Amino acid sequence: MGTVAPTSEDHIDRFLTRLAILPREVEIDLDVEAIVDRIGGINRRVKRGMERTLAEHGLSHPDWQVLTSLRLAADHRSSPGELSGDLELSSGAMTSRLDRLEEAGLVRRLPAPGDRRGVIVELTEAGRTAWDTAASVQGRREAFFASALSKAEQKQLNDLLRKLMLAFEAREEDPGHRLSK
Repeated sequence: MGTVAPTSEDHIDRFLTRLAILPREVEIDLDVEAIVDRIGGINRRVKRGMERTLAEHGLSHPDWQVLTSLRLAADHRSSPGELSGDLELSSGAMTSRLDRLEEAGLVRRLPAPGDRRGVIVELTEAGRTAWDTAASVQGRREAFFASALSKAEQKQLNDLLRKLMLAFEAREEDPGHRLSK
């Protein structure tokens, strides 16, 4: 993609120019607004790209979430309850997803060892292949987008985004936090 000249304007810059004429009583820090709007815009574009990648491989985002949990699980197996917890879903929603994925041949339900009523969900070879292929395609697409930055810039951006993420995580863990003063 090449490096973009720092003097180039994007649509956020044009929006900020319009915001700058607001009266001082409107408390908007334009630098903060720029950060938030750019992160949001990049996030929307990455999500659209991911949805396109998944569609190309016959998957939906809910399918992807279940397959990801199983792909990263020990032995590529998990109980429906553990999957529901990981994905913050009701048992009914998880059953629906598993039914769909089992019908597509991407997962299979097996009896749980030592529990006649229990079930273990296992990623099938087709499910592993579908996940690995889609993940590889998306990884290449994301690398292409990130190529607008040098490796040093990518590291610097990651360091700054990590700092922001840690602040959000700390605030979320604080039961007394409030976003406004």
